[in-house]
Amino acid sequence: MAEIVLYHHVMGLTPGVTAFADQLRAAGHVVHTPDLFDAHTFTTLEAGIAHARTVGFDTIIDRGVTVAEVLGPELVYAGFSMGVMPAQKLAQTREGARGALFFDSCLPVTEFGDRWPDGVPVQIHGMDADPEFAGGGDLDAAQALVDSTDQAELFLYPGDVHLFADSSLPTYDRSAAMLMTDRVLVFLSALT
Repeated sequence: MAEIVLYHHVMGLTPGVTAFADQLRAAGHVVHTPDLFDAHTFTTLEAGIAHARTVGFDTIIDRGVTVAEVLGPELVYAGFSMGVMPAQKLAQTREGARGALFFDSCLPVTEFGDRWPDGVPVQIHGMDADPEFAGGGDLDAAQALVDSTDQAELFLYPGDVHLFADSSLPTYDRSAAMLMTDRVLVFLSALT
């Protein structure tokens, strides 16, 4: 059993993020789903991004870190898109991290240090033609992370949508999401 903090994407804590957390819970894991947007959800990426800019990305990261500090240190940090920001910061900087799961995003390791920490396995999942992931530099950052450590795995899925694993959004890709979930469950079972 792993204990996971799962951070939502820029559209908020949607039913799809909660459904994914429930799948992990059904496999025996403890999953925390903090709401970094104070119950605001959005129907478009543009509206969510506008809200995130109003709140401030540094504030969003700080909120994510504050939530984790209340919990024990031996956590798996996971995030969808924008939620990767606090997840990656914590995985790289908080002592005791057990692992990391990044969906639809990855930042350069240098955002939070000079290298990926030893003993912290990470999986990165994204679509190979997603304009946000593949076209926005995240895929390059993910590949650089994989090239820098044997603790990182990158999984690419055919498609061109962002947030493909959120079942409550029109971008949901059931077959890719199911494969991603299977891989995540294998990853988590190896941590226990």
